Amino acid sequence: MARKVLTLNQISIKGLERLPRDCYEIASEFSKPDAILLRSYQLQAQDIADSVLAIARAGAGVNNIPVAECTRRGIPVFNSPGANANAVKELVAAALLLGSRGIIEGVRYVDTLSAMQDKAELNSVLEAHKKQFKGRELVGKTLGVVGLGAIGSMVAEMALTMGMEVIGYDPALSVDAAWRLSSKVRKAENLSTLFARSDYISLHLPVLESTRGLVNAELLGAVQPGCCLLNFARQEIVDEDAVIQALEDGKLRRYIADFPSPALIGRGDVILMPHIGASTEEAEENCAIMAAEQLRDFLENGNVRNSVNFPSLQLERVSGCRLSVSNENVPKILGSVLAILADENINVIDMLNKSRDEIAYNLIDIDNGANEAVLEKMRALKGVINVRLIGDCA
Repeated sequence: MARKVLTLNQISIKGLERLPRDCYEIASEFSKPDAILLRSYQLQAQDIADSVLAIARAGAGVNNIPVAECTRRGIPVFNSPGANANAVKELVAAALLLGSRGIIEGVRYVDTLSAMQDKAELNSVLEAHKKQFKGRELVGKTLGVVGLGAIGSMVAEMALTMGMEVIGYDPALSVDAAWRLSSKVRKAENLSTLFARSDYISLHLPVLESTRGLVNAELLGAVQPGCCLLNFARQEIVDEDAVIQALEDGKLRRYIADFPSPALIGRGDVILMPHIGASTEEAEENCAIMAAEQLRDFLENGNVRNSVNFPSLQLERVSGCRLSVSNENVPKILGSVLAILADENINVIDMLNKSRDEIAYNLIDIDNGANEAVLEKMRALKGVINVRLIGDCA
């Protein structure tokens, strides 16, 4: 029977092609979908049917998905970290140039001269006025990068190739990210140090309780006058009132962001873009491909990669029959599941168990199928959330 995948946004065809039509039905309406694939659709808890096994977002942020409710119901939520990293990096490069040179102001000025038809007169006017658009070069300036994950590390590397000095700060730097990072990136002891030493600051953090409003009046008070702040991460990371005050006080020379708001629109010291950080054909394709592949691997094998609420877990298939069990992260549940299998004379060939916060996830390969009565015994165990039989015997 084909698995049903509900799409709540237009998803790149290259991503959907990763879900073979002989095994998957894909549509924008299903009464009982097996999975949901979306981008920016604001998904509500009541929109998630009881039949849904997994949700995948073709993008990095998951603020539009009720993750806590999904965790409670044992539904893994997948995202696509790094798939749009190059697109954002290139836009940050553009923002650095826009923030250092009078490009936008110069273009707008030239547009006012459309009625001037004499080339000699036009050149004379341009020569007389171009000094007001004089900027500064990036070479030798210092860029502070806050958050050194997939995007932040690429921004740091890009700035180095442009001749900038780079300072980085990320208290949650992973081993993989550390390997990606150039040794030329100097590490800041804390955020205040980075803000005090940077000519430009670029933010690349997710929205967490610990990062919401992180860039506040106290932190902005540490910047050297004339600093330029770039926000291509999330609007909520920045205290907007504090940014406006820093601009008024001359602490910030310019604020460049991908998140327009009424209080910022129209200011000469602010450049706003319409949330286009990941709006490239390549980024949309990459995100869709990654989301679809992760969704397929979970539905067909139970494997979990790039989930924001489940532990990462991949187990090579050694049998046609596999159990996936999600449960509350408390003692003795796995033992009870294995005891049920033993009582039914079902042999375990291979297994893997991992936990993350309040949830545990298990993959168990067995030598023969388990009937529905056995599965119901497992589901009846206190603390068990979901039990699924995967494979040829399902």
